[in-house]
Amino acid sequence: MSDSPQVLGAPVVRREGRDKVTGTARYAAEHTAPGCLYGWVVPATVASGRVTAIRTADALAVPGVHTVLTHDNAPRLNEPDDPILAVLQDDRVPHRGWPVALVVAGSPEAARAGAAAVHVEYVTTGHDVVLTGDHPALYTPEEANGGHPGLRERGDAMRAFDAAPVRIDAVYTLHPLHNHPMEPHASTALWADGHLTVHDSSQGSTAVRDSLAQALGLDRGSITVVSEHVGGGFGSKGTPRPQAVLAAMAARHTGLPVQIALPRRYMASIVGHRAPTLQRVRLGADRDGVLSSVSHEIVTQTSRIKEFVEQAAVPARVMYASPHSRTEHRVAALDVPSPSWMRAPGEASGMYALESAMDELACALGLDPVELRLRNEPRTEPDSGRPFSSRNLAACLTEGARRFGWSLRDPQPAVREEGPWLLGTGVASATYPVLVSKSVASAQAAPDGSYRIRVNATDIGTGARTVLAQIAASVLGTAPENVRVDIGSSDLPTASVAGGSSGTASWGSAVHKAATALAHRVAGHAGPLPPEGIAVTADTGQETAQESPYARHAFGAHFAEVAVDSLTGEVRVRRLLGMYAAGRILNSRTARSQFIGGMVMGLGMALTEGSTVDPAFGDFTESDLASYHVPSCADVPDIQAHWIDEDDRHLNPMGSKGIGEIGIVGTAAAIGNAVRHATGARLRELPLTPDKLLPYLP
Repeated sequence: MSDSPQVLGAPVVRREGRDKVTGTARYAAEHTAPGCLYGWVVPATVASGRVTAIRTADALAVPGVHTVLTHDNAPRLNEPDDPILAVLQDDRVPHRGWPVALVVAGSPEAARAGAAAVHVEYVTTGHDVVLTGDHPALYTPEEANGGHPGLRERGDAMRAFDAAPVRIDAVYTLHPLHNHPMEPHASTALWADGHLTVHDSSQGSTAVRDSLAQALGLDRGSITVVSEHVGGGFGSKGTPRPQAVLAAMAARHTGLPVQIALPRRYMASIVGHRAPTLQRVRLGADRDGVLSSVSHEIVTQTSRIKEFVEQAAVPARVMYASPHSRTEHRVAALDVPSPSWMRAPGEASGMYALESAMDELACALGLDPVELRLRNEPRTEPDSGRPFSSRNLAACLTEGARRFGWSLRDPQPAVREEGPWLLGTGVASATYPVLVSKSVASAQAAPDGSYRIRVNATDIGTGARTVLAQIAASVLGTAPENVRVDIGSSDLPTASVAGGSSGTASWGSAVHKAATALAHRVAGHAGPLPPEGIAVTADTGQETAQESPYARHAFGAHFAEVAVDSLTGEVRVRRLLGMYAAGRILNSRTARSQFIGGMVMGLGMALTEGSTVDPAFGDFTESDLASYHVPSCADVPDIQAHWIDEDDRHLNPMGSKGIGEIGIVGTAAAIGNAVRHATGARLRELPLTPDKLLPYLP
């Protein structure tokens, strides 16, 4: 049975939208059972050391406080699958903000007051929280995040660079960034008859269930984790976080339901962040702009708890043809919170540096930046030699340039003025890999003509329920409203996390397979369906276990127009246009929302978002939304997202690629390149705040 084009690609309104705007959609901290207690974390106030004493008498005297859990009385855990989950198990303090106690009370207010009354004594050791390019502890890891080799070399990049007639050698700096989803990380845990139920703000409840089973020493069947509605995550909810373990421990200890919602100012220390990177990019080219050498070297940090290496050099292995290449990651373990995934990890960081360097090369050559990229299009993936399943970056660049009006651009910098404003435009490319993981789904046909899909997908605001209904409906030959979709519970058929722009491809492939099998079963059934209907289950383990012979990536091009106030240094983005090649777009309405959302996040990365670690105290100084500035409505300009329809038969049954992250990847570089065009000043450190620009303005 073939897919119906009238269903896939249509701008179907997300089915949970009304529930969200009317408040009937319930999130993790809104499942409050009778007798529920509330937990409040007590964070460590030193950057490195050990707890020598925790005095809880004053906290227990606060009206409403039920108990205080510390490493002395908290339930013992088995070694968890992630070291950040080993909370309240010993007296160590690996970084500032590490949970050293949990106050449990009858109200959030009492828990907060009790936490303030806990007195903790420490013995401190010297701490190191400052990343430098020559840090003595730097080493080259065997792998970076995602299993990518830490070092890759083709040819002799350094010799080719030295011989190149035109060379760019520049260092780009990105400070730590924080995910800051609208819904904070929260968990509500309840034990009943030996069964643990946890409502968790997570991008994958199956993973949370499995981690809790490991840590608590339980059978997986004794745990249900529900993540029915999730208010964003951007990667920070892609792995289980300590509040889920703490809530389960406290509920076991007290015998009552326990709810924990992390205050926003605690999130930077507990739930991960985008690690800072110092990136050296060296490009060697002939005078026609054809690259002969690409070198991208990353210096980043991880924590003492576990190794996490931002894979920022990996995009340079994909983007441009060059016979010689060297891409390396170097990392130092510091006394800092553990970095983790943040939207487009690796690509967002690495492409900022690479695409800025490409712009610098275009300026050095006197060549149009779009034309430079077109001259370096590879025929196969440079790093692996595999053919691309589809690569329409050139089409994105040319069509995006046409829609943006790029041909009207004066290439000379600092020549366009509008009163005190200096105007400029910039471009950058984008890429993101096609990822897919094993998932299981069931499909059921009922006698009344309706259908039911069951799969443990997670909707983090992307409209997963809606697009999965469209996929099933397209196969079953029915309208999406005739398809019910159950997601968000670990009791459902197992599915992968909502991360890496892989959710729709992973879950959708399983749904497509189950719906296809169901359609054949129904077609072969004689007479009316039985009262219980007909159901089939399908998994994609075999399909996802096979390595594709193709290099599979989404591509895009970002164009930006900025205005820089010559008196204040303020940067205003006037226009953003993204042009994408991301396979088959399954829902034009939700896809446009995803692209634009990523572009807004890239705008924040370029202009407003940045974090620093206080070297004396070892904590993030920008720990709330008053100091960590995300874009507001006033910052969001005319943003357009367009795409090229791709017919790629080497992806999945829907022909789709991930779209949730590619929108952020090139945006910051496009804005930075536009600022250079407006002012003539090349700044290589984000965010581009007025204090950095003012010294370069007339």
